[in-house]
Amino acid sequence: MRHRGRHRRRRRGRAVRAFLAGTALALTAAATMISASQATVTDDGPGPLKPLAASGTQRTALTEELVPQADLDRLAAGMGKPVGVGAVLAGADRALRNADGCSTAERADLPVSPAATRAYCWNADDTEGWQAGAVTTSGDADDDGVWGTNRVILSGWSRSGGTADDRGLARVAFVDANDLDRLSYTWVLLAVPVDGGRDYRGLASHVSGMVWYQDKLLVTADDGDSSALYVYDMNRVQRADVTGEAVGRVTGGWSAHGYRFVLPAVGSYRLDGASDSPRPTTVSLDRSTAPDSLVAGEWTLDGGDRSARLWRYPFSTADGHEGLLATGTDGRVRASEAYETKLTGVRGVLSYEGEWYVSRAAGARERHGVLWRQTTEGAEAAECGTAESHDCWSGHTESLSYWAETGEVWTQSGRMLFATPLGSVDGSAR
Repeated sequence: MRHRGRHRRRRRGRAVRAFLAGTALALTAAATMISASQATVTDDGPGPLKPLAASGTQRTALTEELVPQADLDRLAAGMGKPVGVGAVLAGADRALRNADGCSTAERADLPVSPAATRAYCWNADDTEGWQAGAVTTSGDADDDGVWGTNRVILSGWSRSGGTADDRGLARVAFVDANDLDRLSYTWVLLAVPVDGGRDYRGLASHVSGMVWYQDKLLVTADDGDSSALYVYDMNRVQRADVTGEAVGRVTGGWSAHGYRFVLPAVGSYRLDGASDSPRPTTVSLDRSTAPDSLVAGEWTLDGGDRSARLWRYPFSTADGHEGLLATGTDGRVRASEAYETKLTGVRGVLSYEGEWYVSRAAGARERHGVLWRQTTEGAEAAECGTAESHDCWSGHTESLSYWAETGEVWTQSGRMLFATPLGSVDGSAR
C-alpha cells in the first residue's frame, strides 16, 4: 500500500525536542585526545555567501526523464510483486555496534566539536572494500519522522575495491532505527532498468548525495553519467531470488550481487550538458521552505582556486508528481536560488531557516574537517584545541541530513554513523 506523507508544516526552532535522556555518549575523552592533533593555523573562514544572478541558476537546470510505466510493470511481472520498506526491515539481519563497542581508531572519525550525541560503527567485515557515502532518514521522508510505523535510516555505500565487474556498485543499508540503542539493518542494491524492463544493471556511482522525500529516493550520479540524479520509488523494492555475484537476470531468476533485495530506478534528472553546468554531488532536504526544497552543492578540491556553487530545487506539489522535483512545461527543473562559497574542499551541504551549513573535507595531512555556518553576511564555525582551530568536524562526511522531529543532524564518516543536534552546531559556532 502506498504511504503518503502528511507533510504537516511545523515551524521548528533549533532547540532539541524529544531528546532522550542518557544519550550523552562517552566520546568526549576520545575527542579531546584527537584535538591535540588539529592544525595550528586558524583562518578567517570563507566569508559570506555570494548570491548568483538568474543567469547563474540557469546553468543548474535539469531535465526530468521517467522510466516508462510499461517497463516498470514488465520488470515487476518478471520479478514478482514489489515490497515496501517494512518488508525490508523485517529481514534486517545485521547489527551496528554502539559507540562504546567501537575501537579508538573508529571513534577518531567523530567530530571534536560539536560532539556526537549518538554514534555507531559498521562492522569491518561488512564494509571492507566499500566506501561510506550519504545518509538520509524517515525524518526526510515525512515530517513526523516515521515511515508507516517505522523510524528508518538509509546509509549509502559504493564499491571501491573488488573486480572490474563490480567496482562502483551502489548499495543502501536500510536501518531499523525504532530502538536507537539497537540498530539493525540489511542491504539493498541500487539498480537501473534496461532492455525495456526485461533486465537491470547495477547503478555504478559513489553515493555522495541521497534524499528520501515522500515515497521517492533521489541519489546522485558520478561524473561521466549523463544523469545528475537517479530516482527510486520506495514502494518498488524487489526481491532477488538467486544468490550470486551477478547483477540482473540470470539462469533461474534474478541476482543482486548476493543481496536479497534490489531497488530499480523509476527515473532520472539529466544535466543540460553545458560545460560549466555544476553537478550536484551532495544533496539534502530543506523543510523550512515553501514548498520543501532539495539543496544541492558541488564538490571542490581542497585549496583549489574555484568557488563552489550551492543551490536549491523546489519539490513538486502537483498531484501525481509526489516526491519529484517541480518541472516547467518543458519538463525542465530550475533552481530557485543559487550562491557561491569561497570554501574549498566542499563536501556536505545543508540549509535550514535561511542558514547554510557547509562541510570542508580534511586535507591530506589533517584528521578533521570544518563545518561552517554561512549566510550572505558571513561565516562561523566551532573552535577547538589550544590554537582555537576550526578543524573540529569529522574529516570525511559527504552529506548532512537534518531530522527535524528530533533536531539532529545525521551523517557518517569512515565506519562511524553519528548524529549531533543542530542546536549544538549553532551553539559551538564562533
